[in-house]
Amino acid sequence: MVSDQDHQAVVEFLYREARLADEARYAEWLALWTDDAVYWVPASTDPAADPETRIKLLQTGHRYSQEPASLMRRLISNIEVTAEPDGELVAGSNFILAELAVQARSEMHWWVGRATHQLRRLDGALRLRLKKVVLINAAEPLPNLSFLI
Repeated sequence: MVSDQDHQAVVEFLYREARLADEARYAEWLALWTDDAVYWVPASTDPAADPETRIKLLQTGHRYSQEPASLMRRLISNIEVTAEPDGELVAGSNFILAELAVQARSEMHWWVGRATHQLRRLDGALRLRLKKVVLINAAEPLPNLSFLI
């Protein structure tokens, strides 16, 4: 059982993580992660990438499919939080990501799925150890995801 205080802290963490990704505030987004973190989107071109590598790729200027960068907003819902025996908190949530691909004739793309966040406390603050994103269409051919999902 998770305390109301821990549940609320996790919910606020998920909202902040989503907002920082949406606003391309990469340094702040990366600061939410532990040193041994894993960012995993099954069926993507870079499974189990570490978050720092992902940010470096986004900041190289060689992601032409994101020039100019897409505008994005996420909705997060159905947040369920459990506690692991080692004290880590695990949050499962559904999401909808709206992407306005301005580089592609301003087309709207919708990304929908379920995310799992494994969080641990470091120096009193929650930090992300693992983020797994499973798109509902992960078994279908997908374009290269050249942004944070």
